[in-house]
Amino acid sequence: MSHPNAALITRFYQAFQQLDAEAMARCYSDDVQFSDPVFTDLRGTDAGDMWRMLCAKAQGFSLTFDGVAADDFSGKARWIATYTFSQTGNQVVNHIEANFRFRDGKICEHRDHFDLWRWAAQALGFKGRLLGWTPFVQNAIRQQAGKGLAAFQKSR
Repeated sequence: MSHPNAALITRFYQAFQQLDAEAMARCYSDDVQFSDPVFTDLRGTDAGDMWRMLCAKAQGFSLTFDGVAADDFSGKARWIATYTFSQTGNQVVNHIEANFRFRDGKICEHRDHFDLWRWAAQALGFKGRLLGWTPFVQNAIRQQAGKGLAAFQKSR
């Protein structure tokens, strides 16, 4: 029998496979902290809204996950998201390592790790391959994503 927190991680990714952002958000504590190389510090409802935005905009999306493990305090998983990046029409296959912390049966901290340069090369094409490693381009990606999230939240 798996640990309840491993089941929580599994439920989170099964919801993501179905693009069910509401079910994903229900796995989070109200004060969750999320970070990845693009969204470096989202807290509370901003984290759920990021998933709502990504699920709403998903094109050509599929997700696989494995390596789910958890105990009373922490957990981890590996997942691969495949999708069409809407701004360029390029296909992205993003390999992500996720780490979690739990409190009261919910995810209170979620940290995703992936190679932003590799992502930029796929999503942005030649420009991303050539310049995606630079802080300037990586910061521009973060700023654009932040603006997209703010616009999504304003439109809700």
